[in-house]
Amino acid sequence: MADVVLVINTGSSSIKFSAFEMASETLVLRGSMDAMSNAPVFQAKSGSGEVLETRDWGAGNALAHEAAIGFIADFLRSHGSGHRLAAVGHRVVHGGMEFSGPVRVDGAVLTALEALCPLAPLHQPHNLKPIRALLEQRPELPQVACFDTAYHRTQPELAQAFALPADIVERGVRRYGFHGLSYEYIASALPALDPIAARGRTVVAHLGNGSSMCAMLAGKSVASTMGFTAVDGLPMGTRCGSLDPGVILYLIDQLGMDTRAVQDLIYKRSGLLGVSGMTGDMRALLDSDAPGARLAVDLYCYRIARELGSLAAALQGIDALVFTAGIGEHAPAIRDRVCRHGAWLGIRLDARANDGGGPRIGATDSAVAVWAIPTNEELMIARHTRALLEARASAA
Repeated sequence: MADVVLVINTGSSSIKFSAFEMASETLVLRGSMDAMSNAPVFQAKSGSGEVLETRDWGAGNALAHEAAIGFIADFLRSHGSGHRLAAVGHRVVHGGMEFSGPVRVDGAVLTALEALCPLAPLHQPHNLKPIRALLEQRPELPQVACFDTAYHRTQPELAQAFALPADIVERGVRRYGFHGLSYEYIASALPALDPIAARGRTVVAHLGNGSSMCAMLAGKSVASTMGFTAVDGLPMGTRCGSLDPGVILYLIDQLGMDTRAVQDLIYKRSGLLGVSGMTGDMRALLDSDAPGARLAVDLYCYRIARELGSLAAALQGIDALVFTAGIGEHAPAIRDRVCRHGAWLGIRLDARANDGGGPRIGATDSAVAVWAIPTNEELMIARHTRALLEARASAA
């Protein structure tokens, strides 16, 4: 009977899960519970993509996270022939200053993670709900928290600092960076694809509904576009990205918005959606001739190009540029625009390779290697979970 690691990624109204055989890293199954707050829909597929089960609760039948986890657990028990659930790995957005790597969760760790909720109020509470539920339902089952911030803890202190008084900084107000599990996976994949990039200066663009960029030196994070929260940096699907703090003061003082209204604006009504006035979906924007859609795409690519220059400066040069995540992997038009902006760095695309999806999409005469590499945060979590279990077993 093969041991498997269940990986859980929880949002405000969705739970995504996948299961990997520990020894072979083979994907056994994956699925999701979506629209939990109003019309829950469950679907699970085998590792090869075969639909194993679907269920639709219909409108007006909200499902709490605890109930959703219970349903997923029952499904796994009924479809777990030949496999033993050895552990559960969770994506947790914020590890703060205390957690610089994966950690097995017990009551004390959960309490510490709950104390970090003010640093990521729209993500952290939801990340912790299935952990709490499983601690109650299956206290003997090992659970491992893997953090989106941990990979960036290798950044120099200057890269993490804000120009704020020490008493505020000491409360944890600093640049943390996010999407760390994605960047860590790319760093693990680079040695086999491009040893020079793996040893050298690489900028990775994680472009999706949430977008950020990271400067890596020999596979370690040295700078990133996201800072204290996951709303900083690039414009995203519905998030504004970098914003002059004076704009926030103006919204409060002149427009009478309270903090919840400002939060809703910068997280849910801005970015590609806010600029276009249409949608935050890049596919729809690229297909549209509407002026707002063109402006949203232009601004998105311009901001990526600006940050590319900034991160190249942090690295004092650039050997490789990697595109990943939903837009980065599947939108050749965006990759083309960004690379045209980056021509001053010596970046040249191979148009045919770019249209074909790569993975190597740079021209032979490009001074900078250019790649499109699919990310796999779930596998990274499974690897961390397995490694922690093995380390504990060896120490026992």
